[in-house]
Amino acid sequence: MNVVEEPEVLALALGERLQRARKAVRLTQQELCQKADLSYSTLAKIERGAIRSPSVFTVHRLAAVLDVPLVDLLGEPQLTGAVPVNKRQSKSGVKFVYFDVNGCLVRFFQAAFTALSEDSGAPADIIESTYWHYNDAVCRGDVTMAEFNQVMAQKVGMDSVDWGKYYREALEPINEMQELVAWASQYYQIGLLTNIMPGQLNRLIDGGVLPRLPYDSIIDSSVVNAVKPDDDIYRIAQAASGVEPGQILLIDDTRANLMAAEHKGWHVMWFDDYRPTDSVARVRKVLELAD
Repeated sequence: MNVVEEPEVLALALGERLQRARKAVRLTQQELCQKADLSYSTLAKIERGAIRSPSVFTVHRLAAVLDVPLVDLLGEPQLTGAVPVNKRQSKSGVKFVYFDVNGCLVRFFQAAFTALSEDSGAPADIIESTYWHYNDAVCRGDVTMAEFNQVMAQKVGMDSVDWGKYYREALEPINEMQELVAWASQYYQIGLLTNIMPGQLNRLIDGGVLPRLPYDSIIDSSVVNAVKPDDDIYRIAQAASGVEPGQILLIDDTRANLMAAEHKGWHVMWFDDYRPTDSVARVRKVLELAD
């Protein structure tokens, strides 16, 4: 049995591993902060070992930006408690479940478009078309939130727009699905695999809009610079899961995303947010535990 180390020792070890990983890809602290949407002081403290228990979401984000397995930063899972020991496998062979966020765990689109339309006086269709024109580029990290906000402000005739605020205020949790995530976390390894704009996923988790659970993997499109259904994002998610393709289930509300995952050998389930109870029942059926 491994001996559990003191938090100070673990924090110092994490800091050393993070610094080595950062230097290996030739990033300065400032560059890593920018890519990970993290403050300089927070990163500096983690590298010094001054934060005894940094957020697992922050470490996930850093690992994704550095393109290293989470365990490379956390060290042996027995020492960190990061890897669960009681996880199971479904009758269909699933060990790892990835959940989409927008359209599966939360709804937001129409309410956000309507709110900005009311505030600006601009037609909702102009707002919606502008959003969809830039959405993939912003979610991929090719366009910053500041740049997108500036474009949107020009389109609606306002001095400034904070789209992230409109997005978060319009969110409506899909309770049935969030309960399913909590249930699945008891038996399976779970993760989030989402196309989302920079900085938003962390705010949703930290703010309790999404379930605060020990996710085994968090794949944020704006961090890994790839969106579904791009091949790269599935490759990254596959590596982060630590299991075989046929042991992954993706639950998503977009058929193109599901077809791309199925092409990789994953199990897939379409989520219908108009019939969440029926969708959850179907997922539970697929996740029946093996004897």
